[in-house]
Amino acid sequence: MLAIIVIMSLILALCAAVVTYVAFPHRGAQLPLVPQLGDAMRKGVDSLPTLEDSQTRN
Repeated sequence: MLAIIVIMSLILALCAAVVTYVAFPHRGAQLPLVPQLGDAMRKGVDSLPTLEDSQTRN
């Protein structure tokens, strides 16, 4: 039972992080209460490899 509670808490924390990222830093806005967290999220995403905007699918 304890394992289920821990796993569900981790899943909810991950979901909250994704929703927070999509709601604020992904759109270029600052987080209202913790702007340092938004900067850290943006730096993490900027370091990941991505496709250029000019590339399209064939």
